[in-house]
Formats: sequence, structure tokens, C-alpha cells
Amino acid sequence: MKLFKWFLVATCVFGLIGVRIVEAQLFYDPFQEFFHLANKHAPFPDFNWSPLVGNYIFRFLLNLMFSTAIIHFIFNNKRWTLQAAVLIVLVFLITFPIYLYCIYTEFEVGYLFSFYMRRFVIQPLILLLIIPLFYYRQHLTKANL
Repeated sequence: MKLFKWFLVATCVFGLIGVRIVEAQLFYDPFQEFFHLANKHAPFPDFNWSPLVGNYIFRFLLNLMFSTAIIHFIFNNKRWTLQAAVLIVLVFLITFPIYLYCIYTEFEVGYLFSFYMRRFVIQPLILLLIIPLFYYRQHLTKANL
């Protein structure tokens, strides 16, 4: 049973990797090429707001699904899974409008700041913080028993 649990975790990790691998084919994101050029003086790309926002939200939902499944399979605690989902959604609700503002101002707030805001929007970075946090929480819970 424990082996199956880790198989499910690995499957979800590969799901997150898959989202990253097919991002160019699956999502509308004209800023992907802009940031990959690593040229701060590249021309600001033309884009359409509706598909851009819709694709970012779709990508977030895919990442959320895989991330919460990883949390659930590792800790097998529905309450913690819900807390992780809420935390991930809160981070998205904070970073997404900031990133959209960066786009609106054509990254006048700073190239690197905009780059990292985009990372928080399109990548499940918060998962890298939640897993150690929950492991520590689990350790404290076992120590108090």
C-alpha cells in the first residue's frame, strides 16, 4: 500500500512536469518567448487579454489539481489537503493580479520582478514550501503524542 502511495505521488509529479513540458503547445502565453530570450530590451509582445488570463487560470487549475493530489497522497489528511489548496489559491490570488499589473504597465515595475511574479503564477512553487511545512507539522504532531 505504501508503494502504491508513492506511485501516485510520482504520477502527480510527472503530471506537473508534463504541464511544463507541453506548455508551449497547450497554453497561450506570448510572454514565454519574451522571458526565454533573456533580453530585457526585447520588444514587448502583442497579446490578447482574454485568452491570456484564461490560459493562466487553466494552467493554475491543472497545477492546483496535481499539487493538492501530491499533498493528499503524501500526508493522507483531507484537512491538510484542503489547507494546502487554500494556501495555494491565496498565493495565486495575491500574485496573479500583481503579474497582470506588470503586464499592463509593460513591466515598468521591473523585468526581474515581473519574471518572478510570472513564476509564481505559472509554476507550483508554493508546493516546495508546503511539503516541508507539513512534514514539520507532522513531526510536531507525533512528538506531542
